[in-house]
Amino acid sequence: MEKLLQQSSKSSMWSYFQKTTETEVQCKLCEAKLAYHKSTTTMHSHMRAKHPCESGGPSSQQQSIASFATRRRTCDDRRAEQTASLISKMIAKDMLPISFVEGEGFRSLMAFVEPEFSVPSRKTITTRLEKLFDDKTSELRTQLTNVEKVSLTTDSWTALTTESYVTITCHYIQSWKIQSAVLQTKAMPERHTAENIANVLSTATDHWGIRGKVIACVHDNASNMIRVNTEHVEWDSQPCFAHSLQLAINDGFKLQHINNVVTSASRLVSHFHHSTTATQALKQKQQLQHLPEHKLIQYCRTRWNSIYDMFQRLLEQRWAISAVLSDRAFTKLSDARTLELTDNNWSVMEELMPVLHSLKHATTALCGESGVSISMVYPVTATLISKHLKENEGESPKVSQFKRSVSASLERRLAPTDVCSAGKVAYIASFLDPRHKHLRFTSDDVKVAVQAKVSDLLSSRPEPELVEAVAVETELRAKKPRSDAASVSAIAALFGEDYYKEDTTDIESELNRYCQDKCPSPQIDPMDWWKTNENKYPQLAKLASAYLCVPATSVPSERVFSTAGLIVNRLRSRLHPVHVDIKIVDLYLFPQRWVLGGWGQSGGSYCRIFEY
Repeated sequence: MEKLLQQSSKSSMWSYFQKTTETEVQCKLCEAKLAYHKSTTTMHSHMRAKHPCESGGPSSQQQSIASFATRRRTCDDRRAEQTASLISKMIAKDMLPISFVEGEGFRSLMAFVEPEFSVPSRKTITTRLEKLFDDKTSELRTQLTNVEKVSLTTDSWTALTTESYVTITCHYIQSWKIQSAVLQTKAMPERHTAENIANVLSTATDHWGIRGKVIACVHDNASNMIRVNTEHVEWDSQPCFAHSLQLAINDGFKLQHINNVVTSASRLVSHFHHSTTATQALKQKQQLQHLPEHKLIQYCRTRWNSIYDMFQRLLEQRWAISAVLSDRAFTKLSDARTLELTDNNWSVMEELMPVLHSLKHATTALCGESGVSISMVYPVTATLISKHLKENEGESPKVSQFKRSVSASLERRLAPTDVCSAGKVAYIASFLDPRHKHLRFTSDDVKVAVQAKVSDLLSSRPEPELVEAVAVETELRAKKPRSDAASVSAIAALFGEDYYKEDTTDIESELNRYCQDKCPSPQIDPMDWWKTNENKYPQLAKLASAYLCVPATSVPSERVFSTAGLIVNRLRSRLHPVHVDIKIVDLYLFPQRWVLGGWGQSGGSYCRIFEY
């Protein structure tokens, strides 16, 4: 073995290679591994092919390995282009300011990593982001061309710079997966009247080539948004379920005795948030009583379910809080008398918790999970009213009154019972959702009216067989001789156009079979169900792909504004509104952010609401 090593060391190739095993060597220049069979022939071949400069002559063979370690790697045009492209995408994906490329720390890093690379200027990065925007929007516009129906969500927002923006998101079904994309987030300096907002929406649909394809728009309950979608546009108006639910819950909290409890609880939490002494004392009492060292949660009017979170945390820490308030070393007597909650307050909070818990699950099920369709709105509302807001014997009159108030508000906002409402998108979507197709949440008259509406929609759809027959006939006329074309026309005339028309009895048969089938579990993903049963109900499947793409809430637009708030911050207060739109669209048009996916793990929240 020692003799073999001595022979090996005589070859100059061992300046560039090292043995890793008895049958393998590794190049010190590029770390490539080669087979070794007690000969340096393979090493010579590798050096001639991969490192010709290093094996060019005797002088190069005698250089020390240290000189190779210090030699700089060249940055050719191809590598420079890839590096600049990655920097542009990093700025878009990580929401960095464009001036990031001019930072001294970033330039020092690039000088070390890639010494020969010239870091692009802010203007160059802006140009690249604009090109990236153009490329991605072109891809999206091509996809939208092949989509039959889409839905929109929209909302407005005011930035740190006091500029007002309107965002529009688009949702559609492709291969039984819900796809979502941000169409635009544009500045709107004009007054937010119904006419001006309608003009923005119409311009967007024309720009993206989806005019006539929009089936519904989901929006908040602002009066101008309601007027836009009921008076000025051609699609259906759908108020955001989450906003409507929170308005109904707030109607319950407006009751005087409930509002007093909320006010007292909020005052108590504020004391602990503003007093470092009380906060430290609470930690000590939590440790003594072996309670979780949790901070108290403050109620916020704009944060949904925050009253539930505040009540839950107060009840969890009730005795630690009482210990702090009764300890005169931490709390003055006058403060304690003001802050202490009465037994009646604690009792009301305990009794309200199950109701608020159910309402929180309803909010989570429809806006906390991506891809939830509008088909869930009426079933969830009806279940809340009939089950979770139902008055129980022995409960406090205050809690009963709260339930009645919320229930009445929900019925007024989200539970239409008249037959005229059967044509609403939410009813049709519920019928096309296999979990709720029996429409157990409404009256028999409305069920019949909804089924009749669906039957009309199926009958009025383009007849694919006739269209296909005409296309085939046209193609044959173009390709075949004149005599053959005349033959085809004769055959068509012989059978007549009615031969190709779809029999309406087939539609009724398909509709009846669909209604008679058993409803699947609320846990299943309706997209998976339709993917499996598409061939069984071909006409209904096409209708389902058009109606199940409508979101239950306008949360997609609100999430964009959360992102926009991170983009238009104090470091980027001079960002032009056009570039705000570009950065947001660039961010959301990357594949991992473009597709929001299907129902995900939605079954858990659904099962907490439904029991059928």
